[in-house]
Amino acid sequence: MTAALDRPTLRAVLERWAERQWLRRLDAVFADFLWREVPTASPLAILAAALASHQLGRGHVCLDLEATLRTPAFALSLPPDGLAWADSQGPLPVPAELLRGLTAARWRQALREPLLVEEVGEERKGDGGIDGSAPLVLVGTRLYLRRYWRYEQAVRAGIARRLTAPPDPVPPAALRGPLDALFPASPGDAPDWQKIACGLAARSAFSIVTGGPGSGKTTTVVRLLALLQALALTPSTTGAPPGAPPPSRESRALRIRLAAPTGKAAARLNESIAGAVARLPLAGLADADAVRQAIPLTVHTLHRLLGSRPDSRRFRHHAGNPLAVDVLVIDEASMIDLEMMAAVLAALPTAARLVLLGDQDQLASVEAGAVLGELSARARQGHYTPATADWLAAATGERLPPPLIDPAGRPLDQAVAMLRHGHRFAADSGIGQLAEAVNAGDAAGANALWSRGHADLALLSLGREGESGLERLLVDGGPAAVPARGGYRHYLECLRDERPTHAAGAAAFDDWARAVLRAHGQFQVLCALRRGPWGVEGLNARIAHLLRAAGLIPANDGWYPGRPVLVTRNDYQLGLMNGDIGITLALPAASGEGWLPRVAFPAGDAGQGIKWVLPSRLQSVETAYALTVHKAQGSEFSHAALILPETLGPLLTRELLYTGITRARAFLTVAMPGPPRLFDDAIRRRVLRASGLSAGEGE
Repeated sequence: MTAALDRPTLRAVLERWAERQWLRRLDAVFADFLWREVPTASPLAILAAALASHQLGRGHVCLDLEATLRTPAFALSLPPDGLAWADSQGPLPVPAELLRGLTAARWRQALREPLLVEEVGEERKGDGGIDGSAPLVLVGTRLYLRRYWRYEQAVRAGIARRLTAPPDPVPPAALRGPLDALFPASPGDAPDWQKIACGLAARSAFSIVTGGPGSGKTTTVVRLLALLQALALTPSTTGAPPGAPPPSRESRALRIRLAAPTGKAAARLNESIAGAVARLPLAGLADADAVRQAIPLTVHTLHRLLGSRPDSRRFRHHAGNPLAVDVLVIDEASMIDLEMMAAVLAALPTAARLVLLGDQDQLASVEAGAVLGELSARARQGHYTPATADWLAAATGERLPPPLIDPAGRPLDQAVAMLRHGHRFAADSGIGQLAEAVNAGDAAGANALWSRGHADLALLSLGREGESGLERLLVDGGPAAVPARGGYRHYLECLRDERPTHAAGAAAFDDWARAVLRAHGQFQVLCALRRGPWGVEGLNARIAHLLRAAGLIPANDGWYPGRPVLVTRNDYQLGLMNGDIGITLALPAASGEGWLPRVAFPAGDAGQGIKWVLPSRLQSVETAYALTVHKAQGSEFSHAALILPETLGPLLTRELLYTGITRARAFLTVAMPGPPRLFDDAIRRRVLRASGLSAGEGE
C-alpha cells in the first residue's frame, strides 16, 4: 500500500486510528503539526513521526524502523485478537498494510528532510546537538523525538563521566579491613556478592546493585554507606611519603541522600532502613558510633529531592543549582524513566557518587525508557576484566568465578554487581521457584510447579469455575476461608468489628485505622491491564458488586466505609505520594452526632502515625480493589492474586508475570479466565523497549 500512501489517505488513516485509540490523539495532532510546518515532507516520514511519538506512550524511547518492519502489529496499541478491526467507514488499515514492501533503506531515504529530521551517527555523544532545530533525530534505524534523544545522550554522557573519573582512589588494602569487619566470614566457598558489590561501588562514582526480591540490596547499600562514611571520617594518608605527618585537614562525614521514584517505594525503604542501620556490625570499625550516626534514615521521592515545580517538567535542582550531596542512593531504580534519570544526573555535582538499587528483571518504568534494565543487561554474565578480578581479590578477599571474567569487559560492567542469593523465599517455596522459572523463560518448569502441591501456590481456572470461583477468591481468598490466604472479607470485618465507640478518643481511632490498613495489606488483586473486564476498571466494579452482595460494604460507589483508594499523583500539600493507598473510614462528627467519611493513610514516615484526609481534598485517586502490576511495583502483600486477561496482548510479558509473582510474600494465586497456554505465551514474551542507551557503550 505504500505506493498509494498520499497525504489525504494518511491523514484519514491517522484520524481513524486515533478515534479507535490505536494511536493517541496527541500523536495524530503531532503529525498534523509537522505537515503544516514541513509541507514537502513524505507521507512515509510523517507516518514514522506519528509512530515515534506513539512509542513514547508505550514506554519506548524511539521508533526502531527495522523492528517495526519485522513486526508492524506492535507499532500501534491494537485491540486483542478476535475484536473487529473496522468502523463505520469499513475495515481499518493496519501498519502491516501501510508498510507492505517497504525496506528500512527506503524508509530512511524518506526521512531525509532536513527541516524535519537531523541524521547523526552512532558515535555522536555529548548533550545531543543542542543547536539542532529539526524536531526528529535519526540514528541508524532509530528515530527519536529530539527531546528524548537529548535525554538519552545526557544519560550516556553523565554515566560515562563517572565511570572514567572515579572518586579519590582508595588502595585495596585500605578497604580490606573495613569490609572484613562489615562482612564477617561465612562458611562455604560461594563468593559473598554483597561484599563484592560494596567493593565495586567503593571504587566507582557510578554503580548498580541489582538482584531479586530478598537478595539483600538494602543490607548491602547500608553497609556500603557505613564503609564510605568510615573512610570519610578517617583522615587519608594515601600517597603520603613514609614518615610524613598525618594530614592536617579535618575529616568530614559524607552528605548522603536516599531516594526512590515513588512515595510507596520511599515509604518501604524508610521502614527497612532504620532496622538495617541498627543491625550494622560496626565493632571492627573506628568511630563506630559516628559512622552509625552519619547514615541517614529518611528517604525522599525523587520529585521531592529534586524540587519539582507545579505544572512544569523542570526542577529546582539542575546543573546550575546542583544538589548538596556527596552520595545519592536510589532504590527501586527499575521504575526510573529516561527523562527522570537525565534530571538526576544533571542535578548531581560532578564529584558526587550515584548508586542505583533495583531488580533488573522487574517491569520497567511506566514512562519511556528502561534505564536499569539496559544498564544492567549484562550483569548475570559478569564480564569483569582480569584487572577488576585482581582488585576485588585484594580489596575483599573474594574470588570471582572464572566464567564471569571477560578480558573484553566494558567499563560499565565493572560498576555493576548482581546479588545472586535470595533470602525471602525458602528453597522449597513454590513462589520462589515459580519466579525463577518465569524469569528464566522456562514455561515447562513453571507449569510443572502447579501439580506439585506447594502450600503457597494456587492456580485458578476461571473458565472452569466461573463466577463462583472468582467470588471465592475475591471475598475469601480461595476455595476455603483460610486466614493466611485472606480475601477482602478480612479487612472489611476488621473495619466493622473493631471500630471504636462514638465516644472513643483520637488515639483509639488511629489504632483502628492502623489495624484496618494492616489487614488490607494482607490481600491484593493485581492485573495486567487498565481497561476491559479483566483490567483494573472492570475488576474494581465487579469486586465492589460482590462485596456489597456479601453484605461487606454498604454501597458500590461514593465515599462509603471500606473503599480503598490509590493516590495517582503526588500531592505535596497533603503529603501524599503517587502509589499511596488509603482506606475510607468513618469518624465521629464534630457535633457529637453521626459519622463523617475520612480517608486514613499511613503517615509516610518511619513511625506509626495516621493521616486523616477529607475525601473532598483528594483530587487524584481511584478505587484500589484491583491494581495494575505496574502500580503495585515496590509493594508486597501476604497474598497476591494475579488475574490475567483472556487474550495475549503487548503488556502481558515475562517481566509482568515475574513482577506480579514476586509481590506475594506468603501465598500466590494466579487466576486465568483464558486458556492455559496464555501463561506459557506470556513467559516466552519479553519487554524489548526501543532505545539506544547502551548502544556502543565502552567503545
